[in-house]
Parts: sequence; C-alpha cells; structure tokens
Amino acid sequence: MPATLATATAAADHTNGLIGLIFITSVLLTLGYGIGCWLWPFAACTRCKGNGKRRSPFGRAFGDCRRCNGSGKSLRIGRRIINNLRDLHDKGTR
Repeated sequence: MPATLATATAAADHTNGLIGLIFITSVLLTLGYGIGCWLWPFAACTRCKGNGKRRSPFGRAFGDCRRCNGSGKSLRIGRRIINNLRDLHDKGTR
C-alpha cells in the first residue's frame, strides 16, 4: 500500500492539460483581439453611442459630443496600447 501513495495520480495529468489548454486559449484570444484592433482601430463612442451628438438633460438642445468631437468614433483600448508600444519602441531605437 505505501508504494501506491508515492506514485503520481491521473488527476495531476488532467490538471497540466487543462492549464495548457487555458494558456493556449488565452494566447489565441489575445492575438485575435490585437489583430482586430489593428484592422478596426475605431469603435462607436460610448457617450453618444456613435451618434456624434449630445443632448441636454431636458432633450431640447443638442451639440457635438465632447468625447469624440462629433465624429461618433473613439479609439479602442487595444489600439491605444498598440500605439503606446509603438511609440515606446520608436523612442528606444533613436
């Protein structure tokens, strides 16, 4: 009986496979999001919902959205990260 206690169990093998699967999935999702941010850098503005206009609290007056300056688009978070990494690389290679 003591010899079976010192051997590896099958549960450890499943845990390592699950951790590897989670790692590969997270890498693929991150790469997919990065490619999406590279191809489509803009998203709809969250404040005006892509409309480009803002309304007063009473709904009568309107003007350009202050966040997107009336364009209805804002830069995605992933694209901001890509731009910052590119700027950091450019500053490091000067």
